Amino acid sequence: MTEPSGETAPEAVEPAEDLRDGAAEAPVPEPDAPEEPGTAEESAEAADPGSAEEPGTAAEKPQPGAEKPADAPELSDAQAELAAQRELRARIEARKAEKEGPLASGAKLSGTAADLLAAVRAVEGGAASGTAFYEAPEPAPRRPAPEAAPAVTARPAAPPPAAAPAPGTTAAVREILTKGGAPEALAGQVAAVLGDGAAAALLDDPWQLLAVPGVRPEQADGFARALLGPACGPDDPRRTVALTVWLLERAALQGHTALEIGAVRAGLTGHAVPDPEAAVDEAVSAGAVLVFQEEEPAEEAAEEDDEGAGPAAAVAEEPAAPVLLGLERYALAEESLADALSRLVRTVTAAEWDGSELERTSGAHGLVLHTGGEASRAEPVALAAAASARGLRALVAVHADGGRRATAADGVGVVTVADLLSGTAGPGRDEEGALALDLLVVLDAPQLDVETAATLVESLPDGCRLVLSGDPEVLGAPGAGQVFGDLLAARVCPRIASRLPDPGPLGELVSGIGAGELNQVEAPGKEIVIVPVRDAGEAVHRTVQLVADSVPRAIGVPPEQTQVVTVGHGGSAGTRALNAALKQRLNPGPGRFGGYDIGDRVAYAPAPGRTVTGTVLSADAEGLRLRCGDEELLVPKERVESALRHGWALTAHQAAGARWPAVVVVLPGDAAGGLSRPWVYTAFGRAERHLSVVHGVDQALARAVAEGTAPERTTRLRPLLEGLLATPEE
Repeated sequence: MTEPSGETAPEAVEPAEDLRDGAAEAPVPEPDAPEEPGTAEESAEAADPGSAEEPGTAAEKPQPGAEKPADAPELSDAQAELAAQRELRARIEARKAEKEGPLASGAKLSGTAADLLAAVRAVEGGAASGTAFYEAPEPAPRRPAPEAAPAVTARPAAPPPAAAPAPGTTAAVREILTKGGAPEALAGQVAAVLGDGAAAALLDDPWQLLAVPGVRPEQADGFARALLGPACGPDDPRRTVALTVWLLERAALQGHTALEIGAVRAGLTGHAVPDPEAAVDEAVSAGAVLVFQEEEPAEEAAEEDDEGAGPAAAVAEEPAAPVLLGLERYALAEESLADALSRLVRTVTAAEWDGSELERTSGAHGLVLHTGGEASRAEPVALAAAASARGLRALVAVHADGGRRATAADGVGVVTVADLLSGTAGPGRDEEGALALDLLVVLDAPQLDVETAATLVESLPDGCRLVLSGDPEVLGAPGAGQVFGDLLAARVCPRIASRLPDPGPLGELVSGIGAGELNQVEAPGKEIVIVPVRDAGEAVHRTVQLVADSVPRAIGVPPEQTQVVTVGHGGSAGTRALNAALKQRLNPGPGRFGGYDIGDRVAYAPAPGRTVTGTVLSADAEGLRLRCGDEELLVPKERVESALRHGWALTAHQAAGARWPAVVVVLPGDAAGGLSRPWVYTAFGRAERHLSVVHGVDQALARAVAEGTAPERTTRLRPLLEGLLATPEE
C-alpha cells in the first residue's frame, strides 16, 4: 500500500468521467462465499482486545467470590460456586440500597490501594468525582434519583468535566514519570486520572499507569521495573490486579460488559502471569472485579437431585452457566437497567388506543420494541404525534444531531438522548426529579450502551410508556452492552416489526445486505456508483475527486453535504489520511488554531460514543466555535486536541444515527479484515440520494455481506430481564 500525501495517484481517471461515462453502470459484485471472512468489528476507537477476546470454557473451575461459612455442610464445587454468587448478588443489592450511606474502604487492601478502592466506591455512590483505580468513560449527565421511587436504584449524576489538575500535582507526576522512563507528556493525563495523590499512587503501585488510555502492559511493566527494581515480578499482586482490570476495560471497548473467566485467564497468560487462576482470585478478593454465574441451572440440578441423581453428576452432565468476570460499574448498570425496565412494565396503566398496530400495542404496554429500516422511523414518530394529540406528554429522542434534524414530528419535540439527559433540551423534570413525560420514543435504539440506557430509563417516572425503535442490522452501540439486542432476545415485551420497505435503488441494496445478499441493483439515476481502485493511494485520490468534483457535477450534491465513511482512523486510507487529503483540496490552510482553520469540517466528541459534526466558525481565547446544523457550540481549548478531529471522513460507528444526501464509502485493500455485514449495512445505509463505493477489497466485500456477522458481545442483561419479566409460558 502507498501512503497518501495530499493528492496522489496521478493515473486516476479524470473526475468528469467518474459518474458520467459508465462508472454508474458498474454492478455490485455477486456474493462469493467459499472462504471465511474476517469478522473484526469496526470501532470509533478501535483497539485490539488481545487474548481477552478468546472464549473460555463453560466448565471452568469456579472462582470463589466469598468465603465459605465454617459450619456449612459438605458441598460440591458447583453448589459452593452458586452459594458464592448469591452472596455476591446480595453485596451488589446492598451497595445499591446504601448509595446514600457511609462508604467503607476495602478491608482486604492497604495503603494507597485501599484509598483508591474507597475512591472507586465513592465515585459510584456519588460522593466523589471521577478519579479511580481504572479509567472509565464519563457517563452522560443525569438527574438526581427521585426519592419516591424505591424500586429504582439511584445512580450518581455524572460529574462536570474534571478541572485541570493542580500544577503541583502535574509537576510531581512528571518527576515520577521521568524517574521511571515514561514520557513526560503523560503527566497531565495521569494527574487527571489518578487525582491529587497521583504521584504517591504511582510510587506505591506503578501499574496504575495502565489506567491512562493508550498505555500498554509492556510499557507499564517497564515503568514498574525502573521504579521498583528487583522487587517487582510478573506475579506481583499489584500487577495482576491491574492487568485483570485492564483486560476487562479493553473488552468493554469491544462492547462486552463481562468476560468468561477462561478468556480473562487466557489474557493474563498472554501477559506472562505465572498463575492466572490465583491472579483472578486476587482481583476478586481485592474488590477490583466481580464474579457472576446465573442461578437458573442450579434449579435444574436440584430437580435432578430430587430424582436420585447427585448434584455433582448433574453438573457433569449439564455444565453450569459460564462463570463471568466483570467490572462493578457495568454490573450495577445492567442490574439497574433491568430493575428500571421492570418498573415501567409493572406501573403502566393499560389503555385502549385506536390506530396502527404500534399505537394499539403501546397503549396496552409500558415497554414496546419496534424494528425496521430508515423508512420505518415514521411509524414511532406518528405514534408520538398521536399520543400528543391525546393530551399525553410525548417526546422523540434520537442518537445523533443529524437524526434529530432529519426527523419530522408534528407537534412533538425531537431531541438527542445526550441533550435530554443533560437537561439542555426536553420537557424538564417533575417535582420528584423525573422527566415530565408520559411517552418516550427512542429512535436509533441499537446505539444505546448499557450505562446511557440505565441513566435514561431511571429518569422516567412510574407509568411512563417507553418505545425503543431501531434497525437490529446496524452496528451496535459504541459503548459497552447491547441493550436493544438483549431486549429482543429476551422476549419479555411486545415486538412490532415494520413492513415499510426502504424505497429506491439504495433501499433495495441495503435491504439485500441485511439479508446477507450483495445484489446487482439497477441505478438509472446514478444512485449507486462503484469506483474500482488498485491501492490505498489511488483510493484516497479518487475519494477527493468524488467529493470535490464528480458528485457535485453529476449529482448536484455539494461537498459540504457529502460524507466520507471508512473502516478506521488509522491505516493508509483511514480517517486521518482521508481528512488530510480532503482538507488540502477543500479548505487548505496552516491549521493556525490548534491544527484547524476557519471553515474546516470537524467531528467533535462531547462524550464517549457521541459524535457531533460541524464547521469551524471562529477561534478565541476560550476555544473553537463550531456551527453544527442550526446551533453553535464551543469546544474548550483544553479539549480541542483530545475531543476534536477533522470530519470530512468518519468511521461507520461515528456516522451511525445520521444520514447525508451523498456518501462515499472507502474500502481500500487493507480494510478487508475490518468488514462485517453490520458494518457494510451501516455504512451504505447512511446515503439518502447517492452512494459511491471506492472499491479495493475484491471479493472480500461480498464475503463480508454473506458471512461476516459481527462478533457476539458478552453481557448479563438478557438473563436479568428474563428473571424479572419473563412470563410462565416463556
